[in-house]
Amino acid sequence: MLRAIEWSVLGIGSASAIVYGVRRHRPARIGPWLLLAAAIVASAAGDVLTASGRPGVADLCFYAMFVFVAGSLLQLTRIGAILVDRARLIDLLALACSTLLVVWVFVIGDAGQIGNISGAYVIGALLLLAVVARLLVAVGRNPSAALLVVGAVGVLVSDIAQPLWPGRLSESGFVVLYLAWGAAALHPSMVRLTEPATPRPSPWRGRWAALLGISVATPPVVLLVEAVQGTVGDGVVIAVAGGITLLLTITRLTDAMTLNRRALTRERGLRQASAALVAAADAVAVDKAIRAAIAQLMPPDAVRSVDFATDDRQLTLEAVPGPEAGAPPRSWWLDNAGHDHATLVCPLWLEPLAVARPSGGALILVGRRDTLTATRDALEVLAGQAALALDRISLVEAVGRRDSDLYLRAVIRTSADITVVIDEDQRIRYASPSLRELLRVPDLPPLATLGDLVHPDDRTQLRQAFRGSGDGVVFCSLVRADGSQVLVEATYRDLREDRLVQGFVVTMRDFTRSHEPNEQPAHGDTRTKAPARVNRRSARHRFRF
Repeated sequence: MLRAIEWSVLGIGSASAIVYGVRRHRPARIGPWLLLAAAIVASAAGDVLTASGRPGVADLCFYAMFVFVAGSLLQLTRIGAILVDRARLIDLLALACSTLLVVWVFVIGDAGQIGNISGAYVIGALLLLAVVARLLVAVGRNPSAALLVVGAVGVLVSDIAQPLWPGRLSESGFVVLYLAWGAAALHPSMVRLTEPATPRPSPWRGRWAALLGISVATPPVVLLVEAVQGTVGDGVVIAVAGGITLLLTITRLTDAMTLNRRALTRERGLRQASAALVAAADAVAVDKAIRAAIAQLMPPDAVRSVDFATDDRQLTLEAVPGPEAGAPPRSWWLDNAGHDHATLVCPLWLEPLAVARPSGGALILVGRRDTLTATRDALEVLAGQAALALDRISLVEAVGRRDSDLYLRAVIRTSADITVVIDEDQRIRYASPSLRELLRVPDLPPLATLGDLVHPDDRTQLRQAFRGSGDGVVFCSLVRADGSQVLVEATYRDLREDRLVQGFVVTMRDFTRSHEPNEQPAHGDTRTKAPARVNRRSARHRFRF
């Protein structure tokens, strides 16, 4: 009775530790750990029944333990770290199952015992150890996976040692099982075992296909051998082994079909997105194409929000690495969207074309982590295509601006009027050749301003005219290279908000050539200002005797 209490305490304590670890660390999937806790409870129940003298019912509990463990490991391999190598795992399990069937029938025999050792328990423990060891290899240095392996080793040692050396020492393997699996759930690394991993289809190799074919063909061959020998004494074992290998084979084919369907969907979505992005003429069309592709690549309930920002200044993220910090990663995670959701950031940077569109930007998706992980490669490719489309649009706009500029310069060069483009501080960015002809200079001084070209008496009113906003007309005198002055009428337009100009466009014409010498500019317009020299000349003519 005391032994039954001890096993109850160990089993309940280990299962409680697993439940507490799940609630504390909150892994991406809690199903595998709950099944593991159920396996612990079933094993503890079997130990209690064995200590109470009911070995027949205890065997059912131990078999149930292996079923729960198998379900737990199957859940771990669905989207966890071992998913990337699940095909190899299924092939090895099918081969191990068929090999153990041959050992059971032709070595162990009908009694199901090797001496005093139960063959069923040993086979189950070996399969359990193989799977958890493969899990440890897949995830690398993970304390939680290592503790699962320690527990599986404990089960195997106890199944072998207990019939040979019954007693507390041989039962210590089950104690190791309870302690190790409880500790595995308490360690923070248990979260990594259920973290989604990007599935990568394994290349087809003939030897793996041959092994899978041998595994499927072994149960019928064993059945045929026994039938030829006379009596089929292991029909149940052969049927169970055949069902397991068939189930593993169907799982293998289903995984292959699923990966192939996902690849076809991804290829079709990216192909349609590429066609739409090639035809996109602006950022709005690129945004529309990207959202349509995401809707095709991912289920609608898997994405919470999509943010397509063509400029880093539009991002709401706290820190985004810039292109100047080196080659940016293709994507990265932000764990700020909740437990089951995450934020995936795919930058819109292409280093060779950073000069054409240095503003950067990013494609930001908030959704279920497992779905984002499964489509991460496709989303990175989609972001790269979007960046390429935006760079193409920027280059086309740059070429268009250059051609427009060359066209306007050719037209302005033959015009008698003078066209000047100045910045907000009156620095001259462009001046037509007519200005040099009017000033009789071969070229303008570098970094010259419009105020440097006018008479000192007119600089104040010129500064006041360009200080405000809007269009207007101002009269001023330009100083030629020989010191003479020429009165011009300057009509300016405020195009500082224009994306292409970003400055003032000033059109000048020689006022003295097109008007009488004594004619004064009209003062009806409040934005029309006459130069001081004109006012002084008008006063001299008015008081002439």
